[in-house]
Amino acid sequence: MSKPASLWLGSAVALALALPAMAQDADTVVATVNGTDITLGEMIVLREQLPEQYQSLPDELLFEGILDQLIQQTALAQSLEGELSRRDEIAIENERRAYIASVVLSQSAEEAISDEALQAAYEERFAGAEPSQEYNASHILVETEEEAQALRQELDEGADFAELARTHSQDGAAQGGGALGWFGPGMMVQPFEDAVTALEVGEISDPIETQFGWHLVLLNETRLAEAPSLDEVRSELAVQLQNEAVQNRIAEATGNAEIARNDEGIDPAVLRDQMLLD
Repeated sequence: MSKPASLWLGSAVALALALPAMAQDADTVVATVNGTDITLGEMIVLREQLPEQYQSLPDELLFEGILDQLIQQTALAQSLEGELSRRDEIAIENERRAYIASVVLSQSAEEAISDEALQAAYEERFAGAEPSQEYNASHILVETEEEAQALRQELDEGADFAELARTHSQDGAAQGGGALGWFGPGMMVQPFEDAVTALEVGEISDPIETQFGWHLVLLNETRLAEAPSLDEVRSELAVQLQNEAVQNRIAEATGNAEIARNDEGIDPAVLRDQMLLD
């Protein structure tokens, strides 16, 4: 290749690389079916609505699959013979109403979890909170008081608590020697919690009855739990704030609406009368 030709080719490649990609927006037409356009925006929205297992597929595969689906749906919709039934029209309106309502609630939920709101909720819940007592305990669970008494006797005679739990306990903690880990007030059923709080570290309780059976409880350790950091409870507080915001938005919308109910005298069983839609 001559030098001028090679220079021209090199310049052309450099220019092509420097040019911006074709401008695209939500209204960019990606296909047309019998005069009906399918847009890039429609593809993006459909991808957002896909089940989680499809979201991680390669972009090339998703693009082709989504476009094919929209083309097929458009062609099928155009092939409808006659008019939609009354049932179908109502179903579409129900979907539309529900979607718009979900948009409103999503906006409220999103606005509720600003950094300022989360900080305020954290301070309201935890500011000045006293450290709470937490307990680390193990237990042996059996069906009858007689079994529990017999095991208590073995423990008094020097048997190992963890080994007896592995052999006799009838719950999921048995494999770990009866270990229940750390828990705080309100996390255990009342008779069990009352027994734990009355024990000294290293002490074993007498048999205790709960709805699960009969327990022998060993108190391993206690500690004072400080209030968690904001980061530790951020997700929990966000859910709380969002739930409150959603309920408040529903109450506000219905409270401000002019609502006239005309359901008096209607038999609830009419909901099952499909013939009303025919």
